[in-house]
Amino acid sequence: MQPPARPQRLLTAGAVAAVLLLPGPSATAAPSQPPPAAGAGRSGYDRLHRLVDPAARRLATADLVASAKWGTGAPVDDPAREQQVLDTVTRLAREEGADPRETVRIFQDQIEASKQVQRAMHLRWNADPAEAPASRTDLARVREEINRINAETVRAIAASAAVRAAPSCAGTLTAAEADVRHRRHLDRLHATALTYALRTVCTPGDGDAMESGG
Repeated sequence: MQPPARPQRLLTAGAVAAVLLLPGPSATAAPSQPPPAAGAGRSGYDRLHRLVDPAARRLATADLVASAKWGTGAPVDDPAREQQVLDTVTRLAREEGADPRETVRIFQDQIEASKQVQRAMHLRWNADPAEAPASRTDLARVREEINRINAETVRAIAASAAVRAAPSCAGTLTAAEADVRHRRHLDRLHATALTYALRTVCTPGDGDAMESGG
């Protein structure tokens, strides 16, 4: 007697992409700017929440980038694309009134966090091919979504300058991060990557920090 077929535990890359790009709440893509906690209003919490949420959505796209590269031999590291992102967010930072050095520092961490997720997904699929995506994601389409999230993030960085420099930033950021993790039902991999992506949000920019993150 044949054992029952193993259920497919991973959506196809195309299905995941469709979920990610649709508006409205879901485990993969929550609303772009979920409401702040009761009583937060336009507080520092709200401003940091609007920075944390796109960081989480950007990490969701890392699964899709991993899917697009899976089986192609394309490396996770893509220095040319990474530099393009950093050049673009530097320009956007100037346009939005954000500090370009702080913006680059935060995005370096977000890029590294994304690569951490991609590497972990490839290791998972190598270890268990049944978990691998059944089809490849369109990388160009995913990058269009990443570009939109990046622009939103730069605006959030500009709007949160005062709260990020405040002594209370670390505690407020922790609360906002916990709420986003809960809303998005993040697993351990993505929750850990989110913490990394936000690790210098409250740190004053300096030349040494800009070298971190890859």
